[in-house]
Amino acid sequence: MPEGDSVFRTARMLHSALAGRELTTAELRVPAHATAELTGRQVLEVLPRGKHLLTRIEGGLTLHTHLRMDGRWQTYGSSERWGGGPAWQIRAVLGNAQHTAVGYRLPVVELLRTGEEQRAVGHLGPDLLGPDWDADRALQRLSADPGRPLALALLDQRNLAGIGNVYANELCFLAGAGPWTPFGEVARPDRVVALAHRLLGLNRLRSGHITTGDARADRRHWVYRRAGQPCRRCGTRIARSTIGAPPQDRIVFWCPRCQPGDALSRRTEHSPETV
Repeated sequence: MPEGDSVFRTARMLHSALAGRELTTAELRVPAHATAELTGRQVLEVLPRGKHLLTRIEGGLTLHTHLRMDGRWQTYGSSERWGGGPAWQIRAVLGNAQHTAVGYRLPVVELLRTGEEQRAVGHLGPDLLGPDWDADRALQRLSADPGRPLALALLDQRNLAGIGNVYANELCFLAGAGPWTPFGEVARPDRVVALAHRLLGLNRLRSGHITTGDARADRRHWVYRRAGQPCRRCGTRIARSTIGAPPQDRIVFWCPRCQPGDALSRRTEHSPETV
């Protein structure tokens, strides 16, 4: 599932291609909105909200989309051939005289009144990359359940919006706490929140979710997807397991030495709220 910084870049791409231009093509290839008529309307703006995308359209309408695991928006020039996947995977097409935006494998395609956007995103916590970012409010939400494992608390978009599995794993390492550590036992949780905001901010205009400061492909992360490899700090082999209850369980990676505690004895059946 894309992290908040990836969604931020997607919103910038779509805004650049669509905002301020009249739609000459508009197809929503989902049963609920297949007959919606949007051509002739101007796209006003495209905004990210956590992992959600809000495309605001003239006339008080908003197209709400979410990428989840496999969804993708791609933009093309007016005469450019589309190449993001077979036609049957296309869920939305928005085009103007210069560009066409094509949404592939989008699991969420919802047309709603702009005044009702809260129905789609009102449950989200403070957006790590949004104008409403409020570190104190995010910390308050996280602290409301002190027994919840750190990784799951960070993944819960109702606490703070934008963290996916990459950052959840990396933040646990940087906090020196195992993924199962109860949030209430994390030293200086305010620093974890501040670091989450800093990391997503630094990566919002570049790919790779870099947490080590090294942009090389094999050096970007401390623990994520490094199971069996030596810890970059102490040399201990990185461990791998799962956290949460199926089907929403997540893979976690940690260093048994740098993130002390009997991690496997802290398994939980509480799943993250990932949307």
